[in-house]
Amino acid sequence: MTASDPDGPLAEQLLRFTRRVHRIQKRHVEQSGLGVTPAQSRLLRTLAHYPSPPRMADLAERLEVVPRAVTSLVDGLEAGGKVRRVPDPTNRRVIRIELTDEGLKALRELHGARRSAAQEILAPLTEEQRGVLGGLLDTLVDTPVDGGGRC
Repeated sequence: MTASDPDGPLAEQLLRFTRRVHRIQKRHVEQSGLGVTPAQSRLLRTLAHYPSPPRMADLAERLEVVPRAVTSLVDGLEAGGKVRRVPDPTNRRVIRIELTDEGLKALRELHGARRSAAQEILAPLTEEQRGVLGGLLDTLVDTPVDGGGRC
C-alpha cells in the first residue's frame, strides 16, 4: 500500500481476520452436529433476544435481510423442530416465530460451539494481549457509525 492509503494493510488484516473467524465458527457449528447453518444460528440467537415472539418482518429488519430470506431460514428451522409459527393473540392475520424447547437446546449447544471457536482463535494470545484486544474491540464496536447507528 502507498502512503496515500495508510490504513490499507490494516483493512486487509481485518478482512482476513473476519474471514478466519467465520471459517472457524462455521467448522465448530458443523461439528456440533445440529444441522444448523451459520445464518440459521444467527436467526436463533436473534430470536432469543426478543421478550415475546416476533413477526418475521421484525426478524428481517433486525437481521438486515429481505423478508423472503427469513422465511427460508424459518422454514428450515421449523422443519428441524427448533422454531414454530404461532398466531398473534391479538391479530390472527399476523404470524409470530417462537423458539421450541429443541431450539433452546440448540442455542445452548451453539453457544458452546462459539466459545470453542473463540478459544481456538484466541489461543495464540497471552492474557495481556487478550485484554488489549478486548479493549480495542470495545472501542471499535461501541463507536457510532454513519448517523449514529451501531454496527
